[in-house]
Amino acid sequence: MGTIVDTIADHARQRVAIAKEKLSAEKIKLAAYDTPKGDFGFEKALGKPGISFICECKKASPSKGIIAKEYPYMKIAEEYEAAGADAISVLTEPKWFLGSNDHLKDVTGKVKIPVIRKDFTVDEYMIYEAKLLGASAVLLIVSILPEDVIRNYINICDDLGLSALVETHDADEIHAAVSAKARIIGVNNRNLRDFSVDTGLSAQLRSLIPEDIIFVSESGVRSPEDIRNIRNSGADAVLVGETLMRAADKTQKLAELRKEA
Repeated sequence: MGTIVDTIADHARQRVAIAKEKLSAEKIKLAAYDTPKGDFGFEKALGKPGISFICECKKASPSKGIIAKEYPYMKIAEEYEAAGADAISVLTEPKWFLGSNDHLKDVTGKVKIPVIRKDFTVDEYMIYEAKLLGASAVLLIVSILPEDVIRNYINICDDLGLSALVETHDADEIHAAVSAKARIIGVNNRNLRDFSVDTGLSAQLRSLIPEDIIFVSESGVRSPEDIRNIRNSGADAVLVGETLMRAADKTQKLAELRKEA
């Protein structure tokens, strides 16, 4: 029996098949390469001294259902930028996260900081989409992509000037990400099989990631103490989603978390 991430990945393949009927793979590829090459702004933002904050625009999730009944994503993104976020993550997965490509396009057209397309990339078509939607980076999840495919997708990103955040959850997945020449590796502290969260996972796995690779701790951050522990683990960046989305004052909450960075 497959996990929820497998189910979401299968649905992503269906989404791509439908998209290709409207715009062929060859045409979207040509369009993506016809745009100016990106400047790898996402990894530049994450590579600076101290912990960088990737702040997420997310309406819902499979584990929590609706997180934000009201979802003024443009206002949220602008608040993040004004509060000192280093990058923004925008969910585009429509069924379980209630995201949209339009959300990404609107946000990238408004903010000046880098934006990552948070989705379940299962086809190079989605990388070309991300480029045309204005993203600076895409998410590649090791649990749903073979190592050789990840390597190929990273090469495509390099050609387009995009960054690739390669997400892992255990030692084997980290080895695959390193072997695939990932320059940014994230450890998802949430187990996608049962949705349990262990922010200590980042510290446990940190030693497996070479120092010259940007290391991102993803999910489960709730408090300044979590940030302190993640900082002490040697993380370069942290992705914060639900905690900020549930905060009545996102600027104040981000400032509270950033004190420990």
